[in-house]
Amino acid sequence: MQDSPTKTDYVKRVNKVFQYIDDHLKAPLSLEEISEVGHFSPFHFHRVFKTITGEALNAYIVRRRVEKAASLLMHKLDFRIGEIAWEVGFASNTSFARAFKKEYGLSPSEFRKSNAQKIGKIIQKDSKNGQVFPKFENYICSLTELKHWIVMNGTIEIKEMPKMQLAYVTSIGVQNITSAYGRLMQWAEPLGLLKDAQMITVYHDSFKVTAPNKVRMSAGLILNENVQAEGEVGITTVKAGKCIVGRFEIGLCEFEKSWSGLFVWMNENGYEKADRNPFEIYHNNFEEHPEKKCIVDFCIPVV
Repeated sequence: MQDSPTKTDYVKRVNKVFQYIDDHLKAPLSLEEISEVGHFSPFHFHRVFKTITGEALNAYIVRRRVEKAASLLMHKLDFRIGEIAWEVGFASNTSFARAFKKEYGLSPSEFRKSNAQKIGKIIQKDSKNGQVFPKFENYICSLTELKHWIVMNGTIEIKEMPKMQLAYVTSIGVQNITSAYGRLMQWAEPLGLLKDAQMITVYHDSFKVTAPNKVRMSAGLILNENVQAEGEVGITTVKAGKCIVGRFEIGLCEFEKSWSGLFVWMNENGYEKADRNPFEIYHNNFEEHPEKKCIVDFCIPVV
């Protein structure tokens, strides 16, 4: 008799669904189509997906579309709003505007006209009232301080990053990233993969447009050999390509500032973010650092 699927089997199959949705946001994305990707029946998949993610499938897809639209509104100023609605899979401008305002409390045009290019996280109130932005004068002060901070604390260069094969465990929400790394290392240690290991976090969502408890990340280990993944551990590839790479030696509380500063540097130096996911590569164990600091490369893919 064949064993019943375990929770880790479900997670592994839903990971394939995450990637499929990201790659096909413009398409209609029916329940039947997506459940087939994960090798589930439609009824069973709907229940499994909500258990793992905390969201119904349709709500997840709409949120991902709206968040992708918000990112385009911020970074693709030459795109008209109607073009963006079509690009992320909305059938009409009306349905797009309704979904966008429900998520952010602003219409797409208001979002673009307000402080959409400003640094830092969008501060979320709640799902009904949407999100608010910092005042302009506070933004200018923060911008000036950030420029000075990254000069004093980081080194920035443009590099061609190589293709990297990763073993990874998915984390949904910042509150779960530590346990994701714990499960990854529990898998890797018996295989001897932790000796001279380099860990990496890949960000599939942006904190500027996604609530922290919903941001999807891959807690990863860079592989130097071919291995067989098991359970919820997956194998994926970070494509080679040009990146802005900021090397920082920082405390745990300074990660957000480092990312914000690097995106400011990107904008001010005329670079455009590529349609690839940002990532962090860690070069030390901060617990062994005399000042408990992390030596990290923050990497933004650019065109």
